[in-house]
Amino acid sequence: MNLFLALFFLGIIQGLTEFLPVSSSGHLVLFSKLFGIEESLFFSILLHFATLLSILVIFRKDIWEMIKHPFSQKTIQIAVATIPTCIIVLVLMPIIKMSFAGKLLPICFALSAFLLLFAEKFNNKNHKTKDYPDLKEIDYKSAFWIGVAQGFAVFPGISRSGSTISAGLLQGKDKKEVAKFSFLMSIPVIFLSLIMEIYEIVAGKEVVNIQIFPTIIAFLAAFLVGIFAIKVMIKLTEKANLKWFSLYLAIISIVSVFII
Repeated sequence: MNLFLALFFLGIIQGLTEFLPVSSSGHLVLFSKLFGIEESLFFSILLHFATLLSILVIFRKDIWEMIKHPFSQKTIQIAVATIPTCIIVLVLMPIIKMSFAGKLLPICFALSAFLLLFAEKFNNKNHKTKDYPDLKEIDYKSAFWIGVAQGFAVFPGISRSGSTISAGLLQGKDKKEVAKFSFLMSIPVIFLSLIMEIYEIVAGKEVVNIQIFPTIIAFLAAFLVGIFAIKVMIKLTEKANLKWFSLYLAIISIVSVFII
């Protein structure tokens, strides 16, 4: 497969997998290895930025409300979630960059599979008992721990949406509310990640070799597929049993052992 088709396909993969709890960055690394392409943190962030634009389009009303009310509860909760994410990412950045070589991919896929299965069983158990309070709305404490989960999910193979949704479910939160919050809280983190990568490139701390035109095509593919898929994928994530995603991740973990 030539570079143009490979990057175009990676853009489609990003657009589809970003909105499912299966780790889009893990899939990018896996398929990059399969296609013989050198994956980089910058390229991954760039495609994540493309799907971020999809989120901005779909959630434009919610985002505009937060812009108009910067001190609203939802805006502050996202800020609370972003702080631990940024701290964790900054501390682990050297390891994170090395992880894009793919050596940790099977382990990270397996960890995501276990986390989703555990969170789903915990959620189902809570729905069957009256001993656990019926907490649906996200509060500041849960926002913080969801942010912690997002921080560790920067490793390829550890699903960001899967980790954040699981963190919310383990605190007794409603899956629909957590899923929506998960996508909204990705906005500042992806923006900050892109800015940091651009700074390191401009400062000469990092060298990035990319083919501009194929990369633009991959970016557009991720953006357009993201717009098409996000509503369906969010509804699927909200309603579907997470054990099926867990099973898929367990299978892809085994497959990745033979590809990496």
